Amino acid sequence: MSDTAFIDPVSMEEDPSDLFPGDTGTLDVDARRVLVQLLRRRYLRADQNPSQWKALIAHQQVIESRLHDLFVRLIVDHDRGLAYKQQVRSAEIEVPVLLRDEAYSRIETVLLVQLRSLHQRSGGAGETATRVDAEDLEQNALTYLDVDGTNVAARQKEIRSAIARLVTEGFLDEESEGRFRVTPLVEVVLSVERLGELVAWLQAGEHRIGPDPSADDAQPGDAADPVADDDEIAAEEEDADA
Repeated sequence: MSDTAFIDPVSMEEDPSDLFPGDTGTLDVDARRVLVQLLRRRYLRADQNPSQWKALIAHQQVIESRLHDLFVRLIVDHDRGLAYKQQVRSAEIEVPVLLRDEAYSRIETVLLVQLRSLHQRSGGAGETATRVDAEDLEQNALTYLDVDGTNVAARQKEIRSAIARLVTEGFLDEESEGRFRVTPLVEVVLSVERLGELVAWLQAGEHRIGPDPSADDAQPGDAADPVADDDEIAAEEEDADA
């Protein structure tokens, strides 16, 4: 048999899987990038990061295993094209918490309810996308806030800041100035049942939101957990001290 049928061994120093001096990792570079993205951000969207989404699907099992080592679940929603983390909690064993609650303010909660309602209505009408103007969001939010002639400008500023956060969080994509497309992420954060509870809370003029009784509903960071504050709904982010 010809010697060309054999592959010469590669020294450890020249091993292509060794990405930097002293590297003992076993994942290839694409899988590592996706893992870092999932650790840094609350979610990964297929439409925003098609190459990373492809790598995630290709390496999903091993990436899940790495996150499980940190007591974190990976939720991959193929229908919505979303992947996100969920903190593992257990009554049987002590679990160190990597993801901490980061609450939404009351104004952000009002906006999320409006976005979820619009998205549900559009889906029921067979529309493929839900769009909304900043002015409509602002006017709706003002109806739920105590506003008098002396603090309208301050309230409007709060609402604009809340909209900006929801853009950053991935609930809204700004298609043009003041015009947004609602993303499927809002469906994950607010189940239909949770939406109904919050709508009733707002209509009643209450100012308290209790724990979510729907323990099977997940959000990017576990919406099933009690909220971080009585006036807020919660999301989870990486704990900087972890």
